[in-house]
Amino acid sequence: MTDRSSPPAVVSERASELRRQLRRHDRLYYVESAPEISDLQYDKLLRELQDLEDAHPELREPNSPTRRIGDAPASHLVQVPHAVPMLSIDNTYSRDELKSYFQRTEKQLDDQNVVWVMEYKIDGVAASVRYEDGVMTLALTRGNGQLGDDITHNIRTIRDLPLTLTADGDDPPKLLEVRGEVYMTNADLADLNLRQTERGEEPYKNTRNVTAGTIRLLDPAVAAERNLRFFAHGVGEVDGLRADNHIDFLKEIGRFGIPPTPHVERFTTWQAAIQAVAELEKEMPDLPFEVDGIVFKVNDFAQREKLGIRSKSPRWLVAYKFERYEAVTKLHNITVQVGKTGTVTPVAHLEPVDIAETTVSRASLHNADEIERLDVREGDTVVVEKAGKIIPKIVRVEKHLRRGELPEFRFPERCPECQTKLVRDEGGVYIRCPNPTCPAQIRQKLIYFGSRPGMDIDGLGEEMVDVLIGRGLVHTYADLYRLSVDHVAGLTWMRQRKGAGGEKIDVQVGAKNAENLIAGIDKSRERGLARVLASLSIRHVGPSVARVITAKYWTLEKLREANVEDLADVHEIGQRIAQSLHDFLHSDFGIKTLDDLDAAGVKLTEPEPSPEDDANRPLAGKTLVVTGTLQHFKRDEIKKLILQAGGRASGSVSKNTDYLVAGEKAGSKLDRAKELGVPILSEEKFRRIVRPNGQGELF
Repeated sequence: MTDRSSPPAVVSERASELRRQLRRHDRLYYVESAPEISDLQYDKLLRELQDLEDAHPELREPNSPTRRIGDAPASHLVQVPHAVPMLSIDNTYSRDELKSYFQRTEKQLDDQNVVWVMEYKIDGVAASVRYEDGVMTLALTRGNGQLGDDITHNIRTIRDLPLTLTADGDDPPKLLEVRGEVYMTNADLADLNLRQTERGEEPYKNTRNVTAGTIRLLDPAVAAERNLRFFAHGVGEVDGLRADNHIDFLKEIGRFGIPPTPHVERFTTWQAAIQAVAELEKEMPDLPFEVDGIVFKVNDFAQREKLGIRSKSPRWLVAYKFERYEAVTKLHNITVQVGKTGTVTPVAHLEPVDIAETTVSRASLHNADEIERLDVREGDTVVVEKAGKIIPKIVRVEKHLRRGELPEFRFPERCPECQTKLVRDEGGVYIRCPNPTCPAQIRQKLIYFGSRPGMDIDGLGEEMVDVLIGRGLVHTYADLYRLSVDHVAGLTWMRQRKGAGGEKIDVQVGAKNAENLIAGIDKSRERGLARVLASLSIRHVGPSVARVITAKYWTLEKLREANVEDLADVHEIGQRIAQSLHDFLHSDFGIKTLDDLDAAGVKLTEPEPSPEDDANRPLAGKTLVVTGTLQHFKRDEIKKLILQAGGRASGSVSKNTDYLVAGEKAGSKLDRAKELGVPILSEEKFRRIVRPNGQGELF
């Protein structure tokens, strides 16, 4: 630490170094989620800088990290015109409305190819933040879209927003106005409410209300205490922005330390975008902040310009909104359950509460990190939410209602079913039981095996699996194919009636039901290799991956002969999926599982590609890599043409690459192709091959 009495040059140099370090650590913590120091170490650096600036006022800078909490209170909020109107977003509430919007928009663009981006609609407060020559100069609320309140003094307190834009070797735009959402995490709201009640004040109901009130406060010291955050998702007035589309814009502002909105997906068709909604909804329970919908945007800025705006909203984006329902209840206890891939998931058992016309008594806590983040404990009062009427989630703990010292939840070190020592995914958050024969895993695997996405065996549901396992009739997948009608007919189990009474009754499998189950099992023998692979609960291997893999390796023998590099080179597979599949195929469990299914008469092949089918597909069986700047094709278009011509588009050059399509400014991939002796196709040569009048030999 530098002494206050040190020479001015030394003090000035130390202050500059402290500012640089603090800005770097802000970026690591808030933008890259990769902190290198503790909060205590950060506070010591900040305190040292504050002491130096207090002792040497001439060293103070308008955008010093100390100014985040040092501004004087504003006397009142001033209204300032937006340089570019800050419009609202049109809303839709159904998939049909979304479909109509997409079709209408693409028609307005004369059926041009449109790339769509999809992102969460953060439930916060809209704001616009302006940087001039890389320095934050102004921040406004949306207001009426034409005029907004000047909230610069409060936005400066948001530590994930840089006061000065910096990036290695890259100058910021002369003028950059980002639009985004000011928000608060649920964990920060819980901590704030605890402080509120300790001061004898009323707790806040939700994150949006407290955010809306906080950004309009006159005293920035109060705003700083509440730890607001910011995600950028749009652009206002700019001068010097390099990006010409939304995805590149988010990457560009991220390089300057501005946190871009997370979980953004890109799609080349609106049909694919709509299908992906369900996947984004599944991730919602894991989010530490609130969302109230999903936003779809045209990616290309030139196409946005052509579409223009309505009176209150742009035509190039739309929000798919859903209602949020929440309730407060008691958490009685936490248990863990083991899934089909060994994931050990903590489950909260709740005092039953009605939410969105259903009674909720359980909620997933997802993983050990989520329990720690929420600081949830048995006996706590919790807020439970169902957003869009999907899976219930614990939003936050009402810590101010916690009575006494509740013990922290200790995640088990061994599997609760088989006592195998649990392991955490390398670099991940999930903790797993690595024993593939764990009884809990076997049960879940068999249930999935019989489900519609699996082998589609009618009658093989949870209750039937439980009774088959309980009677010792089934231990493996292959055991199912050894069952007879006599084995199943007459089996009984207890079922609880639905309704208020809820008494338990005996259920018996009749002869007809037994015949139907065995017939369904027999029918599933002919599903084929792709369906079998997708049904075995192999990590990262679902129906689409299985279909892609078996299109190239259509027998079990061929699949087993492929190494990880071969599998990874298959279009849409990649290293992670390839490694997981290869590990399964060559594990003792995987070898025995597939050998037993083969012995049980289960079909483990797919139809071999027909030479007649390949005759009119000039790239049949070929793997191509595309690199460089293309003049005649968009990148997605050329990949589609490769698939239509029977080929596979890969992202990396390897010994299994058949051809490299090289555009202008081709870089390392071209060098790698030359090194491996991979034939090079010009864009023109490729076009002659795949166009109808360009059929023929490659060389």
